[in-house]
Amino acid sequence: MDASSSEGPTGENSPAPRSLDDALALMKDLRARCDWDRVQTHTTLRPYLIEEAHEVDDAIAGGDDAVLRDELGDLLLQVLFHAVVAEDRGAFTMQDVAGALIAKMHARHPHLYGDGIKRPWESMKAQKANRSTLEEGLPAGLPSLHRAHRLQDRAAGVGFDWDNALGPLAKVREEVEEVAQLVDPDTGTVQDRDAFEAELGDLLFAVVNLCRKTGVHGALALDRTNAKFVRRYATMERLAAADGRTLTALSLEEQDKYWDAVKRGEK
Repeated sequence: MDASSSEGPTGENSPAPRSLDDALALMKDLRARCDWDRVQTHTTLRPYLIEEAHEVDDAIAGGDDAVLRDELGDLLLQVLFHAVVAEDRGAFTMQDVAGALIAKMHARHPHLYGDGIKRPWESMKAQKANRSTLEEGLPAGLPSLHRAHRLQDRAAGVGFDWDNALGPLAKVREEVEEVAQLVDPDTGTVQDRDAFEAELGDLLFAVVNLCRKTGVHGALALDRTNAKFVRRYATMERLAAADGRTLTALSLEEQDKYWDAVKRGEK
């Protein structure tokens, strides 16, 4: 029987199960025999790693398991690619990567793999890393919303945190009021743009803290609202088109009527 197939329950041939070792062997073969793969470096591969991570995220949001499976494969390819490039440089191997991961997870879960007690994740990371600053080790390109969440996580890991969601909720209200004080109540204009930007930043940071404290990630919550806005706006455009109109030709009051109609339709 061919090594690449096995006999299924009904007697027909079916593909043999593949392993991570098979995937790694394939990557090494591509690196050895494909002209494009051979010349890639960690630097040239950076855009692909970022792109594939975003595509996995899109697949998760889409809820399609087949798409998610394929996109995870593409992301795995990037992990294997970087490991093979590193091995070619004599830096480390995929086995070293796996070993470091296992050692780290054992150390981070002493209550499961040792005789230690369960401790907050960020507390253990801070002690292990011996950071000189709160943001040390965070990627430079991390989106601002995600960075705020991670900074707050790290601060919470050493005990600098609210007891519950009431603290950040009160802070959000406080920051809203400070933002409102910089808006002229008669004209709705802002005179001190720098101070206004600073207060808006404080408000956003407080909202992220409220999200974190209630087990919600701010980036995911905003993604959900972005998608809802796009969906509602597209429905507004369709409703207006059905009436022989375009949104750009309507007043704000008329546009609001379509917006309200869309919201009523969703309920």
